[in-house]
Amino acid sequence: MSSIPFTQQLQGVRVLDLSRVLAGPHCTAMLADLGADVIKFEVPGHGDDSRHLGPFKDGESVYFGLINRGKRSVEMDFKSTADRARLYELVRDADVVVENFRPGVTQRLGIDFDTLKQYNPQLIYASISGFGQHGPLSGNPAYDIVAQAMSGLMSVTGFAETGPTRSGEAIGDLCAGVYAAWAISSALFARERHAPGAQYIDVAMFDVLFSLQMTGLSNLFAHGVAPGLVGNRHPVSTPFDTYRAADGQVVIAVASNKLFQRLCDCLGKPGLGTDPRFADDPQRTLNEPLLRAEIEAWTRQLSVDQVCDILLDAGVPSSPVWNLAQAAASEQAQVRQLLVHPQGSAQPLVPQPVFFNGHKPHAVTHAPHLGADNQAFGLNKQELSHEL
Repeated sequence: MSSIPFTQQLQGVRVLDLSRVLAGPHCTAMLADLGADVIKFEVPGHGDDSRHLGPFKDGESVYFGLINRGKRSVEMDFKSTADRARLYELVRDADVVVENFRPGVTQRLGIDFDTLKQYNPQLIYASISGFGQHGPLSGNPAYDIVAQAMSGLMSVTGFAETGPTRSGEAIGDLCAGVYAAWAISSALFARERHAPGAQYIDVAMFDVLFSLQMTGLSNLFAHGVAPGLVGNRHPVSTPFDTYRAADGQVVIAVASNKLFQRLCDCLGKPGLGTDPRFADDPQRTLNEPLLRAEIEAWTRQLSVDQVCDILLDAGVPSSPVWNLAQAAASEQAQVRQLLVHPQGSAQPLVPQPVFFNGHKPHAVTHAPHLGADNQAFGLNKQELSHEL
């Protein structure tokens, strides 16, 4: 029995992408990787704001290119009656609409769920926002850093000496995009099986980041006190941190007594494994400074590579701390196809990361030029409204 090629799992699904910048475009790029026909709607003459965000290469935003791969671009002014009427026509043949306007904006523009489902009673409509479509904060503007700050994530990220810090990536936007893509895929499945009719999806960055904090929430529920800053250290398991080697930082991650004894053997101090101060995770965490001193007395004499070789040979999880260039250039990244190069292009794309039966579906084209597909959808560039 033959199967649909894994690059085409969403073949025949049409997505109207009304979103901009990051959360929504990341969602729709993932759908494009799986073969969906994603039509990106952009402000005439200006386009998505992310087209104007650096860094730039050959006059094009690399940032925009990474999150709009595999899509088509149409210029449309939603404030224009004529353009809006054309959108309604396109909705009739669409499966999914994705938007990430601030709550209330789509209603004012006449492109909200209740309006569009009149043109397509099978429509799946996903809204991505900072705080969701209802609640006391729903109207607040929310950049990623706001969601990280208010979800509690920043309060457990960083060192006590320097205070809370945001994650090094806009994970609120990106994770919201991933959840939206998951929800859309689930809604498409449900529509085929048991849920005919329009479906509305409400994804909030605040909700997403809050729900991902399993370690912090477990500590909160167990002790009734909000967890605080512990740096790179795990708040429960010890030793589970970065340690100084002769030429850099090394990660050592021990989460059981068995692994701890192996670490002690590598240190040349097997007796530490039976020392009452380090008898179990709670005791090791309580006496973390003493244990760190013992570990670093050994690691400081060796290079990062030497430490990792010894520990990994003993089955103790450890690693160097790579920068992004090292990760991208690694053999692991190559084997896992983390970067793909469309034919004839030196500029790589970073596709969705999942393999299906040994195959990784991904878009095969770069992000489109602004309005590149106007004519394909009956929109003449010269006739586009600019009522901005």
